[in-house]
Amino acid sequence: MVTLKPEHALGDFENQSEVGQVSRPGSCDYDTSQQAYTIASAGANIWGEQEAFHFVWKRLNGNFIVTMRVEFAGAGINPHRNLGWMARTGLETNSAHVSSVIHGDGLAALQFRRKAGGGTEEVRAELTGADVIQLERNGNSYSMSVARYGEPFQMVQTSEIDLGEDVYVGIFVCSHEEDAIEQATFRDVRIVRPVKADFVRERDPLGSHLEILDVASGHRRIIYRAEHVFEAPNWTRDGKALIFNREGRLYRFDLATGIPTPIDTGAVIRNNNDHVLSFDGNWLAISNHGEVDYHSRVYTVPEWGGQPKLITPKGPSYLHGWSSDDKFLVYTGERNGQYDIYRIPAEGGQEEQLTNTPGLEDGPEYTPDGKYIYFNSVRSGRMQIWRMLPDGSRTEQLTEDEYNNWFPHISTDGKWAVFLSYLVGEVAPSDHPAAKRVYLRLMPLDGGVPKVLAYLYGGQGTMNVPSWSPDGRQLAFVSNTVP
Repeated sequence: MVTLKPEHALGDFENQSEVGQVSRPGSCDYDTSQQAYTIASAGANIWGEQEAFHFVWKRLNGNFIVTMRVEFAGAGINPHRNLGWMARTGLETNSAHVSSVIHGDGLAALQFRRKAGGGTEEVRAELTGADVIQLERNGNSYSMSVARYGEPFQMVQTSEIDLGEDVYVGIFVCSHEEDAIEQATFRDVRIVRPVKADFVRERDPLGSHLEILDVASGHRRIIYRAEHVFEAPNWTRDGKALIFNREGRLYRFDLATGIPTPIDTGAVIRNNNDHVLSFDGNWLAISNHGEVDYHSRVYTVPEWGGQPKLITPKGPSYLHGWSSDDKFLVYTGERNGQYDIYRIPAEGGQEEQLTNTPGLEDGPEYTPDGKYIYFNSVRSGRMQIWRMLPDGSRTEQLTEDEYNNWFPHISTDGKWAVFLSYLVGEVAPSDHPAAKRVYLRLMPLDGGVPKVLAYLYGGQGTMNVPSWSPDGRQLAFVSNTVP
């Protein structure tokens, strides 16, 4: 093993090493603008007693979830060349390890050595040709999830592998040819420390990453990190800033400077993650928890701040959208023990009930042309995406799958809906907590097979509000990790 002191930044990793006997030194180049890693490496194999590859790593303690998109450069020499994630006890040859591996011929396998110097075992995935790969540790159990980008994960797992609490976790390339260099690029690399089993959001630490996703390519960039919770970024109509909430206050995050500054909302300082800009961009509607009963009520305030005006005297009322002509606000209200969707004039007045079904109805949002309101509902069992006319008539179910789907947001051109999907087994249908395994998925506005845009750790606060960029090319959202 040779440890190479980094000559430049390695992004989220600490260092890089040659593991085993490599005749030609490897390298890692980190593109800070794209947040992408390119690794070049020789190496005869990673199997049995033969172990030679280039490894870019950091030390982690406890459980983790690590995810990335990968791509080999060129056709390659040996179809058994491989890359992936690896967790190992040390940098010495033949250390105990667990790896999620993709081979040049498309094979994906969870490979592991239970003890130093031991034999190599593997569990192969049915899927071939994956370019999204994840490795998760939960105690002494490990799972590999793989997907072709845009499709859901497929998972294999193993258990009773004791690597100890502290491990080296990182990305690697092995050319499978002792004297040949192979190269691969790693994008959307995310290293997540998940919350503990008895996590309480109001008590336990949780960090936040503000991310921007390019819709055409699916590539993501983290533009702001904090060791506390902030949530729900709106994109301002001029495209120059994002608005998010933190500890009851709203902040404007300037995209040029990367600095968040508070928005003045007067005495209304218990705001949650339901805040939406009007279509003309001049007004901000917000939901604030009252001091006496802690019920959420809807207010409006000028975009740049001021003294808010109360719009919904009744609570709880959780704001989600403006009508495209800016004349109405639409929200979820709990009345007589039932959550339904309501609308009210933006200047205030009499609220109008639009739905009346048992179970939770949430996340209402108008299309830009004003023809429909999209929302999520448990009326068919799981939480699914629905739409209706603005008067509440002609309800239509648009998703019917195994996930619990929340918060549909309509693209600025009125052609697409993006929404949050909790993976199977993560939540009850009416619950949408933070710190869970979720997808962001994209669907044609009239329904169809959704495409996965992002594989992440988040949930509540990730994308509660409209978060398309004004040109419809990007999305903003928040992902989480324990700091």
